[in-house]
Amino acid sequence: MRHPAPPRPQQVEFLLDLYRHALAAADPMKVLPPHLPEPPRGRTVVVGMGKAAAAMARAVEQHWRGPLGGVVVVPPGASLPLERIELIEGRHPVPDERSVAAGQRLMRAVTGLGPDDLVIALISGGGSALCALPAQGISLAQKQAITQALLLRGATIAEMNTVRKHLSAIKGGRLAMQAWPARVVSLLISDIPGDDPALIASAPTLADASSCADALRVLDRYAIELSAPLRSALAAGALESPKPQDPRFAGHLHAVIACAQDGLDAAAEAARRQGWKAHVLSDSMEGEARELAMAHAAIATQVQRRGQPFEAPCVLLSAGEATVTVNGQGRGGRNTEFALALAIALGGRSGIHALSAGTDGLDGNSGAAGAWISPATLQRARACARTPQEALLDNDSGSFFEAVDGLVSTGPTLTNINDFRAVIVEAA
Repeated sequence: MRHPAPPRPQQVEFLLDLYRHALAAADPMKVLPPHLPEPPRGRTVVVGMGKAAAAMARAVEQHWRGPLGGVVVVPPGASLPLERIELIEGRHPVPDERSVAAGQRLMRAVTGLGPDDLVIALISGGGSALCALPAQGISLAQKQAITQALLLRGATIAEMNTVRKHLSAIKGGRLAMQAWPARVVSLLISDIPGDDPALIASAPTLADASSCADALRVLDRYAIELSAPLRSALAAGALESPKPQDPRFAGHLHAVIACAQDGLDAAAEAARRQGWKAHVLSDSMEGEARELAMAHAAIATQVQRRGQPFEAPCVLLSAGEATVTVNGQGRGGRNTEFALALAIALGGRSGIHALSAGTDGLDGNSGAAGAWISPATLQRARACARTPQEALLDNDSGSFFEAVDGLVSTGPTLTNINDFRAVIVEAA
């Protein structure tokens, strides 16, 4: 029998409020308009892809002076009504035929432009899978198998996108090449640790400094099976992407208009307004979710027991994208797995509450954005006949937090600045 959910602790309500402040700091309607370029003498075409593309396109529509057209691609559930810009859906995180059709549509949108025309590219995380146009000689099935294998083996976003750029006819600057001689202005919302524009959604409009050899090293690092022709093509550099020295990129501009640090700063300021000391650990903490959780648990415990490196009470904030090597059959994501591993590492320690959630509102196949924990989480699990360690081994963190009423559920947020983590450490 399911036990009634207890009310959420006030500390968790506070953490949820910090999460909302982080999301607000990356609201496209707020951050995009100041970066819009001057209208051109010719046509203006908007192209976009990613989880924030619909909200970014709406911001352009509401602030643009003059004629406007184009197309943006979003994942299912991340749509908004648009008046002048076409909106279509692709597939995420593994591309399908809709993603290929979306890539073809974007390439057509920028075909035949002239030097007086302007392309405004709206790029955010998730775009890599949403627009998957395989390079010549590569099948969609090959791309799907490689993407799925990299996801399951815990490859980082940077590694994933390095590979994608060399298997694609649209990524790694190729969309901008198709738009030449039009000028391209790219506005990006970063979900990449370090905010390298060349990695966001595999950079369809930016020149690529990585190489086929880099992509092949990633594939070999994770022991990804490749067909002999594909391995030969990568080894020979036959799938090389456009490079920064290419003169066709001259005059193009780009700007990262929102990133994880913006969300952390907003959350820290909100915490301080409520009288808390807030400390940002890092905006780019990467690694296996379980290992990151152990590191956060160790820091929080040291703060509470020793007053090092900060004194309690305080709030610890971090961002960055964890990875999960999937060995089990359960339901979850990197944020729910982080939260479960953190709860286990803390062992119900009094005075520590935490939240980990994706700023896109989507966490793996958990059906939620992430999860929160309190000192009572493990006790609640026992009451629900759930074994935390078994759930972790089976990568079943989503089901675990559903049972203990610890999920953070938002639906698509229409933005994406990576994962957000917050830990309250109260005095012992």
